[in-house]
Amino acid sequence: MVNLAGVGVADRRWDDAYRALFRSSRVGSTATLAAAIAAAGRPPGVLLNSSAVGFYGDTGDTEVDETSPAGDGYFPQVCQAWEAATAPAGKAGTRVVLLRTGVVVGRGGGLLKPMLPLFRLGLGGQLGNGRQWLPWISLADWVAAVEFLLTAEVAGPVNLTGPAPVRNAEFSRTLGRVLHRPAVLPVPGFALRLVLGQFGGEALMSQRVLPAVLTAAGYRFTHPDLESALRWSVGR
Repeated sequence: MVNLAGVGVADRRWDDAYRALFRSSRVGSTATLAAAIAAAGRPPGVLLNSSAVGFYGDTGDTEVDETSPAGDGYFPQVCQAWEAATAPAGKAGTRVVLLRTGVVVGRGGGLLKPMLPLFRLGLGGQLGNGRQWLPWISLADWVAAVEFLLTAEVAGPVNLTGPAPVRNAEFSRTLGRVLHRPAVLPVPGFALRLVLGQFGGEALMSQRVLPAVLTAAGYRFTHPDLESALRWSVGR
């Protein structure tokens, strides 16, 4: 079973009500599914359950992998509750894999959906000071990694991120280069908070996350570097 249920991070402006919905749509659905697995006479052999690199919180310049502890704040708290909700499935004998997904880049969605129109007009740029680390992964690798984990002898948390996280400023420069457009107009932090509400501050977190478990298990990335991922994503 693969459970990816949950409302989108950027579907609407964040307020207290949306924060509550964001949590309940993840934790509640996972708890219901895990309880059903536990009650089944023949539970499924594997449950791949969505989670996020938000588990680690803001880690600055420190490299983190699946052995790193949870961070502090709203996102780490949601991720901890989300992952804990799978416990009944694990106790029933199902192999549980926690998919700690990073920032997905791909055609028609993910991070690039709101960014591409601005960058194609030459209006793109870094978020805030641009020094925050961005744990990206191409959509192609995300899907392939999930397929790989269905049969790999892996359980517990797995970071679904590319092997080479970059700073936000480098991400913006690379996207501009791929599109042959300048990327020199930074988006200040206060503007993010104005547009995104309480999520604005979370969008400026720095996370230098590495896919240690995925790499050790033998997964080979189709897009190990950002430029190849972006060129695939925009058809260049």
